[in-house]
Amino acid sequence: MKLPSRLAVLLAAAAVVTACAPQTSDNSSSDKDEKTGTLRVWLFQEVGNKPKEKVVDSVVAAFEKKHDGTKVDVEYIPVETRAQRVKAAFNDPKSAPDVIEYGNTDTAGYVKDGGLLDVSKEFGAWSEAKDTDPTAKQSVTVDGKIYGAPFYVGVRALYYRTDVFKELGLEVPKTMAELATTARAVRAEKPELYGLVVGGAYTYGAMPFVWANGGELAEGKGGSYTSEIDSAAAQKGIKAYTSLFSDDNCPAAKCAGMGGNDTVTAFAAGKASMAIGGDFSHAAVEAGKVKGKYAVVPLPGVKAGSVAPAFAGGNNIGVLKSTSHRTLAVQLMESLASKETQASMFEAMGFLPTFGDVREKAAAEKPYVKPFVETLGAGTKFVPASPAWSEIDASLVLPTMFQEVISGKKDVAGASGDAAKKMDSAFGSVG
Repeated sequence: MKLPSRLAVLLAAAAVVTACAPQTSDNSSSDKDEKTGTLRVWLFQEVGNKPKEKVVDSVVAAFEKKHDGTKVDVEYIPVETRAQRVKAAFNDPKSAPDVIEYGNTDTAGYVKDGGLLDVSKEFGAWSEAKDTDPTAKQSVTVDGKIYGAPFYVGVRALYYRTDVFKELGLEVPKTMAELATTARAVRAEKPELYGLVVGGAYTYGAMPFVWANGGELAEGKGGSYTSEIDSAAAQKGIKAYTSLFSDDNCPAAKCAGMGGNDTVTAFAAGKASMAIGGDFSHAAVEAGKVKGKYAVVPLPGVKAGSVAPAFAGGNNIGVLKSTSHRTLAVQLMESLASKETQASMFEAMGFLPTFGDVREKAAAEKPYVKPFVETLGAGTKFVPASPAWSEIDASLVLPTMFQEVISGKKDVAGASGDAAKKMDSAFGSVG
């Protein structure tokens, strides 16, 4: 979910939260729907949280003015204490908030734990819902039911050094094959630079290579999933990504242990000619040594003119099943996730809106957003809507697979086959 590499940090935290969430059935729906009183809201605390607070305060003031006798109490939850707070809320409805912000990979786990309210009817009647990005809508959907409203989305694209490319007379790569050859061309001429900085622990930087080659994480049917990470197409993508961990691009000794934050930091510090970074990485890059000397384009796919599918990360706003203010809580959810609020959050925090029309306007106002909007428009991917995903993510199944190949410990077939077994075991454990 986020920070300088905000999304990657919170995605990791989300895995912990969901993995720690209780398997409980003691959080059944309240039979109350009080029309006045205090609504409790938990939102994520950002680095530099004041702009977010200002936007939320404005939403809250308007909501309280519209709903006489209603107060909204907002609490910002630190990342390091989220696991305990969510667990306590699910186990003890009396301590739970009415409305909560959560990572979009948390949805299936929270639904399984009985924590989130089914708001399918209200979402379907919400006039703004029709403009929600399909992948963002998928992130609040489990077994065809809606459990929240998308709050913002984040995707990755290709950052590259315009000064280095100009000096060496290089063209911006139009295919993944050109991406690799261009990276090696830079490294050959400037050995002090990584060509394309990559990370063995950078799952969501690696997955576009799998998806672009026709591979998938898993196949779902009837609510259950089977791993596809060892398919022929997926193996082709794994090979393409792991081949970049070489002395003529990004040496394995230095790059195998890198995560997404590390790769963006290396690029911002002027140590790489290219990196796969998010819209949420913009501020960190702007604050680095490469300010004014870089540009961003969608990550190219296998065929010229195509865009590699990106993982659509981000956060959602949901209502807890235990709320005694169902109607008010859902209305507040819609206010916090509305077009107006998302536009304000983009201005304040740089969060990409989940509504297509709002996002297009944002791209027109701030050109740096355009390649990320193009990436979203080309089609994105999401993780399996299974509570098992948190276990798979927290257990580092995919980073382990990549690192086994990079180190030479296993070949692509062996490493992906073992990863598939671990994924299937996790999927099987949740039914």
